[in-house]
Amino acid sequence: MSQMPDVAWKVLSVADWKLMLAEGRYEGSPVDLADGYIHLSAADQLQATAAKHYAGQTDLMLVEVDLTVLADDVVWEPSRGGALFPHIYGVLPVSATRNPRPLSVSADGQMIL
Repeated sequence: MSQMPDVAWKVLSVADWKLMLAEGRYEGSPVDLADGYIHLSAADQLQATAAKHYAGQTDLMLVEVDLTVLADDVVWEPSRGGALFPHIYGVLPVSATRNPRPLSVSADGQMIL
């Protein structure tokens, strides 16, 4: 397998971002909790993730995640179309995040930063 990126992205609600800052960690969205891991996207997967799961939504945050901080908690697993996606088996500490920015996704799925 080729070298995986050291950075991935998480889209979350502004409310979840504020809770993460207050608690110092993020345990995941309802979908993450149901699946047993926190979903992330690599750079080349982010637009498709936004279109599929967040179209028409505002009040979102896009947060960069430093995967080197998470080490063995990150597992790259096949998902959409067999592409490998980064999944966190554990919590996402705020210390592993950087460059948070507001995000909206248009009704046709385009990310608006």
